[in-house]
This record gives sequence, C-alpha cells and structure tokens, in this order.
Amino acid sequence: MARTVHGEARGEHYIGKVAVAAVILNRARSSQFPDTIEEVIYQPGAFTCVADGQINLKPDLESYLAVADAIMGNDPTKGCLFYMNPKTATSRWMRRRISASPATVIGNHVFVP
Repeated sequence: MARTVHGEARGEHYIGKVAVAAVILNRARSSQFPDTIEEVIYQPGAFTCVADGQINLKPDLESYLAVADAIMGNDPTKGCLFYMNPKTATSRWMRRRISASPATVIGNHVFVP
C-alpha cells in the first residue's frame, strides 16, 4: 500500500498521502470494489502508478507513515472513493464524476464520494 501511496502522491503534502491511503481503504470496505487491499490496488485501470510502473519505486518513510495513519482511522477525504489530479488526468469519466459530485481538494488532488 505504501508503494501505491508513493507512486500516486509523491510530492504531495503528508495529508495528501494519507488521503490516497484512505481512498484505498474506503474502496476495500465498499461493495462497489474488490474486497482486499491488493485487489483494490491491482484492479485494472484503478491507479495510474500500477499502469505506468511507478508502483515499483521504493516508498519513502512518509508514505509508510501515511498508510499507518489511514489504517488508524485518519480519513481526510471523509469516505471518498475516487480522486484525480485535474492538471494531469485524462479520464473523461473521472472529470464528469468530479464535476457532478461534491469535491474535497487536498493538495493537487480532488476527492469525491
């Protein structure tokens, strides 16, 4: 999970890393997604870092701490299941979802239920 957080939120403030970890956990708890963290992370198309190989980068300490914080219940997204960086995202589906839902902005990412 720390590798996913590092790959997805490298360069974000700590709270942004916690938010990405929280989304992974929220998905694993949701009936809309696979049941395990591993299945959530490797669900086809779910995370850019899996598709482009950044998941293989060595995570920094902050990514591990962010995962631990999320596991302990810290969820700055308040239950969100999706996020994107509007500056770099190319998914029209995500852009529509972001524009149609109440959003929480944390760093460069926009989080939605």
